[in-house]
Amino acid sequence: MSTTSPGLDPAVAGRLKRDAAGLVAAVVQQYDTGKVLMVGWMDDEALHRTLTTGRATYWSRSRREYWVKGDTSGHVQWVRSVALDCDGDALLVQVDQVGPACHTGTSTCFDGRDLIAAVGSRAGPTPPTAAAPAVDPTAGDQHDDR
Repeated sequence: MSTTSPGLDPAVAGRLKRDAAGLVAAVVQQYDTGKVLMVGWMDDEALHRTLTTGRATYWSRSRREYWVKGDTSGHVQWVRSVALDCDGDALLVQVDQVGPACHTGTSTCFDGRDLIAAVGSRAGPTPPTAAAPAVDPTAGDQHDDR
């Protein structure tokens, strides 16, 4: 794994904040529905390959090699856009997913098991939904008629 890639635009590389292994988290989202499909890891070379080929390329932390989503399974991720978050330590990769995203055969790696539900009553009360504060429509119109 290379931390820097001679092919990655230096302006992009300069904005990345990598972990100790030289990696940045890549949150992968279906471009037209917003559904989060998976989280992968990219170094500069994986990001460069992703941007230049239009196919999502990741660094496998367990196998210690690059992998292109779909090369083995046929479940290709065609890249529609890549954005860097405000801190520079995560990427949002919007893709057109062909077939399931997860190696288990499900559409997403997030299986729907809600961890809050697992905590149950220990989590405390459910926070209220956010609502806009009530505004007095005349509050800004008051003036002194002296």
